Amino acid sequence: MAVNVVAVDNAPDLLEKMERIFQNMEDVNLLGTFEEAVAVVEFVKENPVDMVFTDIVMPDISGISLASELQKLKNTPAVVLMSSIPGFSLEAWKIRAFGFIEKPYTTHDVAKMVERFQKENVR
Repeated sequence: MAVNVVAVDNAPDLLEKMERIFQNMEDVNLLGTFEEAVAVVEFVKENPVDMVFTDIVMPDISGISLASELQKLKNTPAVVLMSSIPGFSLEAWKIRAFGFIEKPYTTHDVAKMVERFQKENVR
């Protein structure tokens, strides 16, 4: 099953890292990368996004606020929160995020989340 993903981070170098990770993964379609979380809500409304990988601490709205907004949509994507602040893993649990990845993340960390999504969402 191909998984449609988007990545959100206000750090351009980390977005480039996510692009490289997803481009080297089979069965993953990177639909877009965003530096501002507010643009993601509109994008998800108009596109079939399965997973959103988002930084938590961002200048416009936090990844937690983004996840909350996405949960209001009809076709809610799985949200994976990412942060270098381990305490945010509790927040991820509270809002029922699909997962939490502690930064600095590896290709393996990201791949594990995609594989888990594929196993839990067999069509």
